[in-house]
Amino acid sequence: METVVNRKLYESMFLVDSGMASDWDATIKIIEGILKRVEAEIVSIRKWDDRRLAYEVQGKSRGTYILCYFRVEGERIQEIEKTVQLSENIMRVLILSAEHMTAEDLEKDTPATKSEKESAAAGEDKGDDEDETAVTAVQAGDDDASEQSDTETMTAEVEDTQDVEASDTVEASAETESEEPDKEQAAE
Repeated sequence: METVVNRKLYESMFLVDSGMASDWDATIKIIEGILKRVEAEIVSIRKWDDRRLAYEVQGKSRGTYILCYFRVEGERIQEIEKTVQLSENIMRVLILSAEHMTAEDLEKDTPATKSEKESAAAGEDKGDDEDETAVTAVQAGDDDASEQSDTETMTAEVEDTQDVEASDTVEASAETESEEPDKEQAAE
């Protein structure tokens, strides 16, 4: 009789010392070794980011976060956490259920991959920067002209509004003056 293995998808965030993470292959082998011991099927493993820690962990102020998705039986999670606690190479781990995540969610860019893409794009754009500067200067000249015409239009509208208000004030004061003699004649 065969037993049905119920493997669920889990998301884990491993925290390792940034100095140790500089040897990427060795770091990945350590994490893969921990997961293989519990017969986990690794779906994805990649660098999440390298950050300054809010407080020192094992005397370290910086750490590299490694994001990993894997499938394993739920009872094996405690074994992973215990192995990490005993490990000198991994400072912390957080494991969450990821059953609700789609394949697209698993492939989303991490802060590390975003910065790599931005730096690669910046390297490609360096050659185009001179052309863009010229185009930007021309556009800036056009923007200045349109801003100036917008300012002139707004100034004219304000002046028109002030003229209307002034004429209303003059008319109101003329009406008041013409009403005062009528009041005097009525009093007599």
